[in-house]
Amino acid sequence: MSAWFHRLFRPHPQSLLGQLRSPLYLRWQAGLQVFSIVALVKFPMVAGSEHYWLPATVLSLVPYLGFYVCMYIRPVRRMPLHAAGLVLTALALAPFNQGAVIYLIVAGVTMGLHPSPRAWIGTTIAGFAATAAMVAFTGTPQSMLLAMPLAAVFGGFGNLIYIRGVRRDAALRLSQDEVRRLATLAERERIGRDLHDLLGHTLSLVALKSELARKLALRDPPSAQREMEEVERVARHALGEVRAAVTGMRRGDLAAELLSARLMLEASGIVLGCAGCDNLAPMPHAVEAPLALVLREAVTNIHRHARATEARIDISSEQGELRMRISDNGCGGLAAHGNGVSGMRERVRALGGTLSIDSPPRRGTALELCVPLAIDRAAPRAIESAA
Repeated sequence: MSAWFHRLFRPHPQSLLGQLRSPLYLRWQAGLQVFSIVALVKFPMVAGSEHYWLPATVLSLVPYLGFYVCMYIRPVRRMPLHAAGLVLTALALAPFNQGAVIYLIVAGVTMGLHPSPRAWIGTTIAGFAATAAMVAFTGTPQSMLLAMPLAAVFGGFGNLIYIRGVRRDAALRLSQDEVRRLATLAERERIGRDLHDLLGHTLSLVALKSELARKLALRDPPSAQREMEEVERVARHALGEVRAAVTGMRRGDLAAELLSARLMLEASGIVLGCAGCDNLAPMPHAVEAPLALVLREAVTNIHRHARATEARIDISSEQGELRMRISDNGCGGLAAHGNGVSGMRERVRALGGTLSIDSPPRRGTALELCVPLAIDRAAPRAIESAA
């Protein structure tokens, strides 16, 4: 029984909940609007209607809830049909309960979630026409001629703005995923080409000389020994090139980290502003790699803990020093001695620079660092351990 119930109310892939990955907002809205049925009881009680309104109202709840739920879990293309069902249910209930106008308001407001504004406007017009018929033939208060379209217009417009924002965010996430996928694919292809160019010739040479040494091993041992020595030399040279290539693949890239920071923050709804990020000055890898890690840690803190809406990264270089400021308008109160902050301090200190943090509660956080672009040749080991 439970499995059948689950299948019955499982959102269709092309429904509102299915397309938008069932956002919590829509679930809450669908649940809260059900409480509009309270008005169905209040209207006849205030108007002093006869007791026969109650059975008709209870019976109307079956098609109302059915059509209303279907607007969220059935394909979006069928939403106008379900809205029409709500309008017909309201007309059928109107002779018994003047509160049936609530069904019309719910239909108009919910249709604001439809991708086409025309469907929402058409439902609002149909609801207004039904309200006019109810006022003319059932004694529904004339104030409903104004209340119904106003509620449908303003409520539906709010839903329209919200749903467009949700769809835009979903499209942005998809585009970011596609960018990451293409970047990963391009990087794999680049690595494949580099490894082919790097090892293809060398391994072929090793194979040929090893085969030659095997043939010379019995009849000319000295020549075979020379060939094996050559194989050893070529192999050591290839090993050095592979290590250099791997080191290049692992190196920190500040420009790439800035792009990753923008993607992460904008996906979280945080607007990122940058200054001096487009024309970074050339810097040694021993400086760039720790700075990239510091930037990553700071941006991760903003993403996870700051609850900010805006962030900013300012980078400048003058008199042989690089200055970077990372700030946000979040909740502040960043612990000055947490593990993440301690790691950033160690990396900056290993570069011979300074790091300061200003994070008053509820006033955002500002992190500023200054490092020399030319480092002491004797310090690379300390920098490696900090990175």
